Formats: sequence, structure tokens, C-alpha cells
Amino acid sequence: MNAVTAERFFGYEHAFAHPVTRGIVIFLASALVLTPMIFMGLRRTIQIAESTFAELWARWRSWIWISMALIVPILLGAAWVIAGVFTLSLLCYREYARATGIFREKMISLSVVIGIGLISFAVIDNYPRLFFATPVLGIGLIAIVTIPQDCPKGFIQRVALGMMGYLFFGFSFGYLGLMTSDPLYRPLMLLLFVAVELNDVFAYCSGRFFGGKKLLPSTSPGKTVSGALGAVVLTTGMIVIVGHFFMFPGTPMDRWPMLLILGTGISVFGQFGDLLLSSIKRDIGIKDLGHLLPGHGGLLDRFDSLVIITPLYYHFLSLVLGPLGHGQAERIISGGSLP
Repeated sequence: MNAVTAERFFGYEHAFAHPVTRGIVIFLASALVLTPMIFMGLRRTIQIAESTFAELWARWRSWIWISMALIVPILLGAAWVIAGVFTLSLLCYREYARATGIFREKMISLSVVIGIGLISFAVIDNYPRLFFATPVLGIGLIAIVTIPQDCPKGFIQRVALGMMGYLFFGFSFGYLGLMTSDPLYRPLMLLLFVAVELNDVFAYCSGRFFGGKKLLPSTSPGKTVSGALGAVVLTTGMIVIVGHFFMFPGTPMDRWPMLLILGTGISVFGQFGDLLLSSIKRDIGIKDLGHLLPGHGGLLDRFDSLVIITPLYYHFLSLVLGPLGHGQAERIISGGSLP
């Protein structure tokens, strides 16, 4: 491990070097401090039910833990991010497996865990070719691992459930770890996190303000067409402004078409990630996939927007800016490191 790689993994001295990192951390800290004051002001000026007020406080407390869990590892270094993504993948798969019942298939769940471990190794090793091979390797293992049980009944269903969990909550989330190979991973990750979370807020506020026709009432009864369109407009505007002035100035991304595509893509596919998890929940007849985060539900209820957009975000930036992490040492553990 050379000095550059050690700095990327464990160096925190330059965590606030980029203006986007500084700005987002200040924004989140300020929002968390001001939110209780807003709650108190709303309670004094408008009538809020006691249950609603209690739920708002529960959400605020959960957001403190969520923000710390996201920001602290990113600031400390890539090694902490990779460990955090590995843990997030396992916990999200656990929620999904318990909700769908696939946890009863021990060999399939073990295969998913092994696959997530292989993804994390590829990220730590900075071995992109192995990382991009993990979907085939993981799917193959999940497909064959129960065949020796000689129980073909239900084979398609249990294998499909295992593959879905592995691809969405293992491989897709693995791109967050892969992003740490780039020197600018801190602002890139924070921008993605803030954009997808504000996208939810924009959709909620726009839907409440404008009302109107439901978007997909059978899938997500609370979402409206006006909310979805409002989120696209506001999220895209935020990405264009932050990207042009702070994140990408002087790069190939600093063009209006590229910024518009990036912002629209984050909003649209972030909403599709939310709707994907809503479809799963409606299919199995539950409201939340977990109860770890009071006021939010489970981890998947909070991070569902990242399921689809994370790989698209990585590949779009790599297409426009060049491969993320290009020139960094590769195969750090397995050998063959590049200068």
C-alpha cells in the first residue's frame, strides 16, 4: 500500500478540502439544529396533533443518527466507508430476507453474504474487473447452491428472491464503496446522498402544496404526479447550481446538458428506487420493511432511493469525466498494483 492509497483509506486531515464537502456538512448540521425550533414554532402557530408532533421528533432523532452514520465514515476515510457499505448491505438484505421469507433458505442467504463479502474485497483491493464480475459469480452461486437438496418445487421463486436481494442490496450498494477509489469521493458521495434525500423532501412538499392526481395509487398511495414533477424540477435545479459553481467547474460535466441529465436522472431514478421497494412491500402486504429507525421504518425504507440510482450515478460520471479512480493503485491485496 503506497502513501496515496494509505491517505485515501485512513487520511482525514484533508476531509474538508473540497467546498462541496464543507458546504454539505455545514448545511446538514444547521438543518439539524434549526429543525427543533421550526417544530416548536409550528406547534405555536398552527394546530398539530400530539401524535404528529411526536412522530416529527422521532424522525428528527433518527436523522441525527442517520447523518452521523453517513458523514463520519466519509470524513474519516475510504476504509470506514467500505466497512459501512458492507454493514449496510448486510442489514438491508436481512430486512428484505425477513420480509420476503427468503431468510428460511439458509444456503441462499449464505450465498448472498458470501457475494457481498466478495464485492467488498474487490472494493478494498481496488480490483474493478473482479467487482464487475461479482454479479455473474454471485448469481451463479445462488442459482446452484440449493440444487443438491433435490427440491425443485419453488426453485424459481427462491432463486429469484435471492438474486434480487443480492443485486439490489449487495452489488448496487457496492458502487458506493467503489466510488471511494476516486480522490473526490467525499464530495461526490455527499452530493448523491443529499440529492436523493432532498428529492424525497421536494416530492413530499410539492405533492402537499399542489395536490392533484395520484401517481401510482396502488403502489404508493401518498405520491402524486405534482410531487414527482416538483421533485424533478427542484432536484435538477439544485444539481445544476451546485455542479456548475462548486462540484464540476472546468470539467466536461460543467455543461448544461450534462448537469440537466445528471439532476433529472437522480430525481427520476431515485423515485423509481422508492417505488421499487413500495412494490415489494405492497406485494407482501407490509407497511415498513423494518423498525430500526423510529419515524422512518427500516434501513431500506430510508435508503430505497439509492438502489437504482447509485450504479447509474457512478457510470454516468465515469462516462463524462473518465473512469472514477483512474490511476489509483489496483489489486492492493491480491498483487499486481499499478503505480
